Amino acid sequence: MKTKRTTHRSISGKKLYAVRDANGRYVDIQTFERAHRDDLRKKHTKSDRKK
Repeated sequence: MKTKRTTHRSISGKKLYAVRDANGRYVDIQTFERAHRDDLRKKHTKSDRKK
């Protein structure tokens, strides 16, 4: 399942993703570059690829 992220902008204007837990609290704040790189590196199952 895709990770739910809320988008924000830093003071310098870079795109940020705020990852939240089930209760809505922040778990991690990532830059777009880091989050995108992690998504590309992640191994997917066959059922994820069919969608």
